[in-house]
Amino acid sequence: QVTSFQGVAVRSLSTSSPHEHPEHGRLVYKGNLAKTVLGVRFFSYSTSIFNLFMMPYIMLKSGIGVESLLMQAAFYGMIGFFTFVTPVTLHVLTKGYVIRLYYKDEKDTYTAITYNAILAEKATVFHQKDVKIPDITKMFTTFYAKTKSMLVNPTLFPNPQDYNHLMGYDKSPLFKLEELKEADERK
Repeated sequence: QVTSFQGVAVRSLSTSSPHEHPEHGRLVYKGNLAKTVLGVRFFSYSTSIFNLFMMPYIMLKSGIGVESLLMQAAFYGMIGFFTFVTPVTLHVLTKGYVIRLYYKDEKDTYTAITYNAILAEKATVFHQKDVKIPDITKMFTTFYAKTKSMLVNPTLFPNPQDYNHLMGYDKSPLFKLEELKEADERK
């Protein structure tokens, strides 16, 4: 593969497909809101840090330090609420958003890449049998991988069979009926 960039030839030698990751497997899903989620969370964190550094200056210039104790508590409570609660809420709502999902055929395992609290990518490896679909549709949850909630958009899977396999829809209905009978017998 040769690409020309302003008269300079650049040669790219790659032995693997851009959709392959040697450690995680084949790329089966890529979330389209990854940059948006990262940007919103980064903006929220940066404004919270800015608030923490500016609070002493605002208190000195506004004269809030001389007013009543009740007024100080209300002011600090309001600033603290927006400084700490907003980033925590955004983290809780978006921590399960899957940026990329890889699949390893030989082990039948998935690797979901999400953002952690410090905005670094976090890999969660799980087997297809670890996937649980919630009985009631939940906001910000498509499925549970072990105990962690994950959010994917089914329409963004280039190959619908990958989504069907992830969710277990490719299994025989008789297989599920047998599982239900076994569960009833155990009760």
